[in-house]
Amino acid sequence: MQSPTGSVVALSSAASTVFSIGMVFLGYWGITESTAWHVGDVVVAVLALGGFVCLGLVPWFATKPTEQADDESWLRVARRAFLFGVGAMWLAIVVSLLV
Repeated sequence: MQSPTGSVVALSSAASTVFSIGMVFLGYWGITESTAWHVGDVVVAVLALGGFVCLGLVPWFATKPTEQADDESWLRVARRAFLFGVGAMWLAIVVSLLV
């Protein structure tokens, strides 16, 4: 098996960077506060957790073995997961500002 190069490494490191920024956002936003949650708080948490799932799966999708060396089908799935993860994180941040 070849070591990952190029877009696989870039995509995986970008996903881990956005994942860590999301963790900082949740820590700053106050997910561990003991006050009662409202509907907006639940929406923010669900969007952020959905983004974490997508971003966490990016390296797994990007490095999944394929039968042909030039088959990039899983890399396309990884790119979509990255896009959905970043989108969910941004939506969580925007909703937290509006609530």
